[in-house]
Amino acid sequence: MDEINTEAPPKDGAQDGGKRWRNKRTPRGGKRMGEVKEAPKNRDHSENRVGDPFSGGVNRNGEGWFGRMRDAITANKKSHEERLGCYMNFGSKEKSIRFAPLGGLDQIGGNIAVFETEKSAIIVDVGMSFPTPEMHGVDILIPDFSYLHAIKDKIAGIVITHAHEDHIGAVPYLFKELQAPLYGTPLPLAMIGSKFDEHKIIAHKNFFRFVEKRKPVKIGDFEVEWIHMTHSVIDACSLAITTEAGTVIHTGDFKLDNSPIDGFPPDYHRLAYYGERGVLALFSDSTNSFNLGMTKSESIVGKTFDDLFSKAKGRVIMSTFSSNSHRIAQAIDSARKFGRKVAVIGRSMEKNLSLAMELEYVKFDQKIFIDAHEVAKMPDSEVLVITTGSQGENQAALFRMSINEHRHIHIKPTDTIVISAKAIPGNEASISTVVNQIAKSGATIAYQEFSEIHVSGHAAQEEQKMMIRLIKPRFFIPVHGECQHLLKHKETAISCGIPERNIAVIEDGEQIDISAQGIRKIRGVRCGKTFIDNQINREVESDVVYDRQNLAKEGIIVLIMQIDKKEQKLSTKPSVMSYGLVAQKRERAFNKELEGVLDSFVRGIRPEEYGNMKMIENNLRQAMKKHIFRSLKRYPIIVPNIFVQ
Repeated sequence: MDEINTEAPPKDGAQDGGKRWRNKRTPRGGKRMGEVKEAPKNRDHSENRVGDPFSGGVNRNGEGWFGRMRDAITANKKSHEERLGCYMNFGSKEKSIRFAPLGGLDQIGGNIAVFETEKSAIIVDVGMSFPTPEMHGVDILIPDFSYLHAIKDKIAGIVITHAHEDHIGAVPYLFKELQAPLYGTPLPLAMIGSKFDEHKIIAHKNFFRFVEKRKPVKIGDFEVEWIHMTHSVIDACSLAITTEAGTVIHTGDFKLDNSPIDGFPPDYHRLAYYGERGVLALFSDSTNSFNLGMTKSESIVGKTFDDLFSKAKGRVIMSTFSSNSHRIAQAIDSARKFGRKVAVIGRSMEKNLSLAMELEYVKFDQKIFIDAHEVAKMPDSEVLVITTGSQGENQAALFRMSINEHRHIHIKPTDTIVISAKAIPGNEASISTVVNQIAKSGATIAYQEFSEIHVSGHAAQEEQKMMIRLIKPRFFIPVHGECQHLLKHKETAISCGIPERNIAVIEDGEQIDISAQGIRKIRGVRCGKTFIDNQINREVESDVVYDRQNLAKEGIIVLIMQIDKKEQKLSTKPSVMSYGLVAQKRERAFNKELEGVLDSFVRGIRPEEYGNMKMIENNLRQAMKKHIFRSLKRYPIIVPNIFVQ
């Protein structure tokens, strides 16, 4: 057979060197896209056999091997379009599924959402978040459960994606108010069980339902499958939630780590299975939407630990998230390589590592561990201390070590302090305080200057794209992040071919209805935050927190005064006490000024007003606030104590 040359033919169009030339244009009368052309009748095809693509001649009518090549190109193009497009196997067009986030879409943390059908509802995660600095006396924030009480008769179960506090931290508080079957993999439920012990609600463990990955579980109108996923905590999962309306995928928190510590990468096969079967909507983690490329594997942190441990002459004190068992395991492996014993300090760190070892997610010889009181007896070069406090918490062990108030560990200039974590938004100032305290001791600090001392547990843009490509959803809803993260994730989805009209960026409290016919916002539901004092594991009422904020910002004035009703004047000199308004050296003159205001106020009281003391107190507050605002531009809390004779 002659060799085919696809280069430009000679000007005269003649054959050259035994090569045959042909025009590359699509021949006239050729087939349309996807059309199958029948072979001409009464023609001998013995030289154009299937399996021998280069047999037969070529002509302008597209017959022979060139025609079959054009058919293959057309077929492959159609195949690409089909595999990249979402399948329309969504279920009943008359049915829909509703989604209402109650937390996690206006901040990082506090994740909780509700999926509903007409008759059933499931709750996905029940997480906590951290307070802002001005929330005085508040340790954690939990979601407002009002909407859950409103639909309590529909709730068929609570499903947990993974064991981080921003996804399970509020479960005990919910169970004190209402109970439902609690579904999850072993580690998250074990950690929740430990919380139930602390809250003295041990009997509620009867609601635990342990699940197997890849095995769908029927929960009310829902069929839920847990799909293995990699994250910064063991046993994390995505969820495939199927109803009569179709299947939705909730990624939970995820990254696509192909070389994880335990050797179990994400279950791409199950994700692709659902993608091929047809997915109505994808709810995807948006935390790292601004990060380009791929998030680095957790396994690279171990190499950084090895390097730091090999150079450390004294003790190594490492702090990280207590739930990151693989990070802790890598630190322990490095300690073992360099002949160090390990002291684990901090209640949550001890508890979580103990659970992970008990469930055999990590395995270590008990001989490598020592108690905190034994650290002082060991040579400094043979000790690793793993402790809590990577977020600068003032009750955590690392903070107390930094100010020399820990019972067993005082930081020395020869110590190496490793903070293997990134600041959760809002905790930057707390971490800075701890780092500065440690710096004053002269110890070596390994923190942000080492790029691989910590890796995120959340997907960067390329991983988010891969999730979208695997799932091929009709609708896309970015979740888990602030508004800026959700909007950036929306851009990424559009770049992967999701039409903008099929993407819903919503806020906490907004409810959407999803069906094969479309996605629409329907109504708002009540949401918010409840303040918790961890010292007593109880709610702090919102008005108490607001009063504390006012006290801190505006100050307080306490007045004690006696009024002679008949004489229309003060019986004795009033007592005025002010806090947070003026410096101590000005306090006497300021109080004298307020006494004059009180005297004028009393003289202005009408006799008939003495029958309503509340009105007199309110009028006094207004008079004092006006005067103080004119002089100090403050609205302090006024506490009047009035006695009438």
